[in-house]
Amino acid sequence: MEFFKRTDPIAFMFQSMRFGVLSLILVVSSWVIVTFNGLNYGIDFAGGTLIQVKYKGDAPLEEVRTLVNASEQFSGAQVNYFGSDDEIIIKTKTSSKVVGEDISDQAREVLKPTGNFEIRRVDMVGPKIGDELREKGLMAMLLAIVGILAYVSFRFEWRFGLASVLALVHDVSITMGLLSLFRIEINLDILAALLTLLGYSLNDTIIVFDRIREGLHKLKNMELSSIIDTSVTLTLSRTTLTSLTTFFVVLSLYLFGGEIIKGFSFTLLVGIIVGTYSSIFIASPLLIWLKLSASEYQAREAKKLQREKEKERMRAMYEKGTL
Repeated sequence: MEFFKRTDPIAFMFQSMRFGVLSLILVVSSWVIVTFNGLNYGIDFAGGTLIQVKYKGDAPLEEVRTLVNASEQFSGAQVNYFGSDDEIIIKTKTSSKVVGEDISDQAREVLKPTGNFEIRRVDMVGPKIGDELREKGLMAMLLAIVGILAYVSFRFEWRFGLASVLALVHDVSITMGLLSLFRIEINLDILAALLTLLGYSLNDTIIVFDRIREGLHKLKNMELSSIIDTSVTLTLSRTTLTSLTTFFVVLSLYLFGGEIIKGFSFTLLVGIIVGTYSSIFIASPLLIWLKLSASEYQAREAKKLQREKEKERMRAMYEKGTL
């Protein structure tokens, strides 16, 4: 199925500098936001206790806050609605001091005067475990990026690998900036979404790069910018259809999936938009900015092909006993 039926290439590279400046502004702004606004770590990374409570009617939020802050165990806790007026979340940085005691029993005792309710979920993470999870999460992202750099450099050329990694840093930076701006809680679900974003964005970039490499082999005596324009235009239908299909599925999750996966789906929504944009307007121009030469690349590939033919000739002579 062809979404864009056109044979003449679109001049993407003609606008590459403008998109590069726009992306630089977005990335720097994201870093500034994260630096000054910080990240809203959930209990997975910060440690603490989370209690999800559902009432049979509307939750008496102010009464709950008063009772919770008056108790020794939950003093200083945050109490907010969770998706609807009959459900609330209680978050506290301290976890139960008595290992054998069920904290849900303590919560029931504190909330008894507030009416009919049920405790639907209790999550507890110690501060040391939270720090460990945060460190391992960061390490997982760094290892993924290093692995991507090594794979793409081996599969294509080091400039392709570096361009793909810079595009991924661009995508993650903007996504983290929006997570910080909107105070989305950073937990293991968000980490999973960010790792999914890395894979999705890389897959889109690899397809574009593969078509560019194909163009470098076939389109002789053309400038690199013209080869990239032609290659990106040929992948435009596939990129648009894949991105729109994924976008609408994740949008359905965001709108109808409930509060518990809203952060996860929001991260993926941002990632799909930014990842699709970067594979066309950032990763591809980076090949030009990193001084990839079409003529030099074609010469290297010709020499590589010549060596392979020579090896095949030598192998054939050996098998026939003429060597």
